[in-house]
Amino acid sequence: MTDVLTPEQRRLNMSRIRGRDTAPEMLVRRLLHRAGYRYRLHARELPGRPDLVFPSRRKVIFVHGCFWHGHRCRYGRVRPHTNAAFWSAKLAGNVQRDRTVRSELTGAGWKTLVIWECELRDQVRSLRRLKAFLR
Repeated sequence: MTDVLTPEQRRLNMSRIRGRDTAPEMLVRRLLHRAGYRYRLHARELPGRPDLVFPSRRKVIFVHGCFWHGHRCRYGRVRPHTNAAFWSAKLAGNVQRDRTVRSELTGAGWKTLVIWECELRDQVRSLRRLKAFLR
């Protein structure tokens, strides 16, 4: 199957994808802030620059997009047909890097939580999970 967008349209779409302050990340930040939690953002001194850092609790939260980080949900299983070899290597590299980063953080005494974009559809359940992690 070929791409339904022209190369220029695809390039424009891809250029607008950001690594921080994404909609799912902002949702998690709002949920936690409303619940009274305070955090640091994207701490450069930690491996992987976690999205939210709770230094006094030694806990970090990553908010992952399902497609970009290879979640097992239907959104994460989608693979582009155009330039398939590139995308396969790119996404597999992301998954491997995520594993390495979580391992480094655990080795340094940090607890990690990954929140997936698809899980945020149920905000009540997500907030419950976040609070349980931060206790």
